[in-house]
Amino acid sequence: MLDKISKRILAELQNDGRISNVELATRVNLSPAACLERVRKLQESGYILGYTAQLNPHLLDVALLVFIEVVLDRTTPDVFEAFKRGVQAIPEVLECHMVAGGFDYLVKARVKDMNAYRDFLGKSLLQLSGVRETHTYAVMEEVKNTTNLPIK
Repeated sequence: MLDKISKRILAELQNDGRISNVELATRVNLSPAACLERVRKLQESGYILGYTAQLNPHLLDVALLVFIEVVLDRTTPDVFEAFKRGVQAIPEVLECHMVAGGFDYLVKARVKDMNAYRDFLGKSLLQLSGVRETHTYAVMEEVKNTTNLPIK
């Protein structure tokens, strides 16, 4: 169970993963040594999975964000495994989730534009073993985009 200080540390690190230990310690009212030890323990216990930089997709020429519903031709363990292995190797795919409902997977991907999406769909996603059909939703406006988890 996380105490109040550990939760504050996690919240601060979510907002700024590059914060110095001294500044983090000040914000959570701990000594730098105690703060560093807490962060180490949070990492060892799996609460902190890693640190990343958030990149600008427009400047990197992958401005088009799409969500794709994927329906497989069969829902068997071998088909699921083959699809999972295949989708993990596609760099345009940011996220892929097996879901319950009217389709099998929801894929989130970024590409340059609609022409690049057509290439991605035909040359990558539809080539994966077991894919029967897809439905694509192109994002017109990102209303909220965050990786921060709610910490209660």
